Amino acid sequence: MHEQRTATLPTWTWGFVPYAVLSVIHVVALALGADALAGPTKLLLMPALAIAVLWAGRGTAWGAPFSLLFVAIALSWLGDGAATFFPFAPELPVMLGCFGLAHLAYIWLFARVLPTRPLPAWTIIYTLWWGILLAVLWPRLGALTVAVAIYGVVLAGTAATAARTHRIITIGAAFFLASDTLLAFRLFTPEAMPPVTSPLVMLTYTVGQGLIAAGVVIAVRRQERTAAR
Repeated sequence: MHEQRTATLPTWTWGFVPYAVLSVIHVVALALGADALAGPTKLLLMPALAIAVLWAGRGTAWGAPFSLLFVAIALSWLGDGAATFFPFAPELPVMLGCFGLAHLAYIWLFARVLPTRPLPAWTIIYTLWWGILLAVLWPRLGALTVAVAIYGVVLAGTAATAARTHRIITIGAAFFLASDTLLAFRLFTPEAMPPVTSPLVMLTYTVGQGLIAAGVVIAVRRQERTAAR
């Protein structure tokens, strides 16, 4: 008889547990309307993710993948805390700017550092997504029309280029896209969005960022194993 093997997660994945727990606490706090808890936990999300990556990346060489990932995480943190870190500036444009730069870092990471295959043909759906989203929101965007259009391009670029990398990164980028889509409708058509969309925005966001980070760790470790052979 063959001995059965029990699949176990790599030890580096344990570094993501605090981030996952914090994400759950934050989403539940939003769902319950506990703003006193939701605010602080939101600002702790990206630092917790950075710590998770530091733990998960132990034993690997520090290079462009982790550098770009940390830049994207740091910029995302600034975007999460736009109102707190930049109280002198309008929140939404600052948030779009910070996340836009984060997406540019992700695009560079996915398109130039970690690609393993050509751009799949199915990623054309992200172009269609951009056109439909812009057409629907256009009457509501006002002075932010150009900024939102540009942000949509880089967001679609992140999702598309992620499809050239590990499948976990691809899925994570799709969750990120879903999060920002929900957020766009919540910001510009609030009367049409039920309260549940607020925790859904952060649920898809935290899942997306976590999967992207974990996928990058997996991709780096795979690259190093391949090079070692």
